[in-house]
Amino acid sequence: MASARAMIERRRSSRVMARIPVSVRLQDVPGQRLDAATEATSVSRSGALLCIPFSPVLGSRIEVEHGVSRESREFRVVRVSAQNPDGLFELGVEILHPNRNFWGIPFPDDSQND
Repeated sequence: MASARAMIERRRSSRVMARIPVSVRLQDVPGQRLDAATEATSVSRSGALLCIPFSPVLGSRIEVEHGVSRESREFRVVRVSAQNPDGLFELGVEILHPNRNFWGIPFPDDSQND
């Protein structure tokens, strides 16, 4: 398992703890769609941490709709935790087509990218 320091060094952008309402949609099998209303609890320009009541396959694509702006983007599942006692799974997801700040919040390293 990678050390915390190594994981931080690999990150593309800083994370911000936030509670942003989102809707998550997954086309699991043809004709079956899974939906969940939840929150992004940690976000970065390139991804987020979500908790949902189903466990998508690692590498699968999900649609995330921002609960305030109603903008939708496609994300890839890059980490899935074991089911928590509350029945939820923690997902690490990365945005597939980042063209601007999907989350609509400032990030600590914004001044470095100007």
